[in-house]
Parts: sequence; C-alpha cells; structure tokens
Amino acid sequence: MKFNDREEIIAITPQWKGERFPDGRPRVADCYLEALRNLTLEEVWKPIFVKGYENQFEGRLQTLHDDGRKLVGRAVTAVFAPARPDLHETMFRIGMEEGRRGNYNQWVIDSLTEGDVVVADMYDKIYKGTFIGGNLTTAIRAKTKTGGAVIWGGIRDVEQMKKVPDIQVYYRGIDPTPIRDFVMTGFNTPTRLGGAVVLPGDIVFGAGGGVLFIPSHLVAEVVDGASKTQVKDIFGFEMITQNKFTTAQIDRNTWTTEMLDMLIDFIHTDDRGIPYRTLDWTVEYDLAVNGDPNDTQTSL
Repeated sequence: MKFNDREEIIAITPQWKGERFPDGRPRVADCYLEALRNLTLEEVWKPIFVKGYENQFEGRLQTLHDDGRKLVGRAVTAVFAPARPDLHETMFRIGMEEGRRGNYNQWVIDSLTEGDVVVADMYDKIYKGTFIGGNLTTAIRAKTKTGGAVIWGGIRDVEQMKKVPDIQVYYRGIDPTPIRDFVMTGFNTPTRLGGAVVLPGDIVFGAGGGVLFIPSHLVAEVVDGASKTQVKDIFGFEMITQNKFTTAQIDRNTWTTEMLDMLIDFIHTDDRGIPYRTLDWTVEYDLAVNGDPNDTQTSL
C-alpha cells in the first residue's frame, strides 16, 4: 500500500499519452485550462456525454462564491472513510514512513502544484468533516495560484475563506467543528464525488452551479468540440433571428453542407468568428455527405 503512487496513477490513466507530473498524473497543457475558462458547462459537457462518459457531473454542491467565477484545474483526488482504529493506525504509519506530516487532509494539500484542484470524497461528512477552513484555503491559494477544491463533505471558517483571493470551493455543507474521526483510504486513486467518477489528472470544470470532471485524454477534443458548439450557437442564433433557418434545422446533430458552408463563411467574415478560425470541420462535412446514424435526434 502506497499513497500517491506514480506507477498506480500511470496504470489507471493509460489513454493519456502526453507529459506527466512527477507523481504520474497527466499534465494537461495550460492552454487548454485557459480555453476552458471561456466555455459554458453545457458546451463542455456535450462532447464527453456523446462519447459515453455519463457519470462526470455533480450538481448537488454549494459554492463558496456566487459571483460567476469558474473553477478550472487538474484534479488531485483523495478518498476517506469513517474512523476505524486499526485501519487508521496502518494508514497513518504508511504516511509517516513516506515522510508525510500533519493530518490526512494536510498531506493532500502539501502535494499541490500550480493549477491543481483538490477533489476529496469525505463520504458526505459535515459534522467533524470540515476538510478545509481558513488556513488550508490560504495554503491551497499559495500552492495552486488559481485553484480550489471540490469537497463531498464540509468546510469551516467560511468568512475567512471568502477573503482568500482567486479561489473557488464547492462543498456539501458548513459546520464550525474541526475535522475529526476519519481515515484516508486513497490518495490520487479513482474517486467517487457524489454521482461522478474522478481520476487523478482529470480536469475539474466548475461552472453553472455544478462540477464537471473531464477525462485528461479527452480535454483537447472537448475544447475543440465545445468551441464548435459555441460558434454554432452564435451563428445559429443569428440565423434564427433572421428567419433563415428553423430551430429544428439548427438543433440537428448533423448540419447540411449548405449550412456548414454558411457557417464557415460567417466564421471568416464576421468578427465574432475570429476565435474559431483555426477549427477543422472535416468530420462535420464527412457526416453531412455520408450521413450520421445519430442524426435521428436533435442536438444536445
């Protein structure tokens, strides 16, 4: 048994082919994190959902800030269970032998790097389940710069936490009690966060009242797919306003070649299309010509 084990992390994320952190987590490039900040929850969700990743979103959470700020970063996962003396003795001894100091939640926060987000399954423990408060939120800000946390459990010191800049935290509840009576069973292992499944290195996307966990190997495809959805919406709203297309036409999964031609012309002639001029629409044209078996439904 090891915590935050490089070989285990690599073994559970084999579809990631790019750079990795020293601990083995996929290192999704910063440019994709920045691109995600300009996208909406539904735009990012769709490319994942259509690939069969239907357990990546959790919306039953509260947010530290309700000012519209997004939470975007690379997941550092942790799993906890109710206290059991013999298990705690074993797990804590392992941590001490690995050179870890403090309590379990501090081990996780001590490991963070820039751009990380803590994702902790505290088994919905709120009373004595306050994973972070003012001090540890300050530590998260210092280590991650723009990160935060998603806690399936509690937080405390909310007034202090809200004063920490550039942080967003999703959580289940608030309690003044300090964290007690729990044991870590996994650190950067597969984690269930409510109804979502999270792997270390997944990209955390908190927006629109919930959190989406994007598999690392899909991020580039998701960003491009979300960008396409975004510009299709901009163009589609314009076409509906001008009565050139109906909502039924715009909402189909596969557009006709005529519609795609008009879209491409819009992208290259309208200033609103500038951010989307590098997108490749070959797949969409192939589907328009050869047919899409999923085109019996409207788009999501």
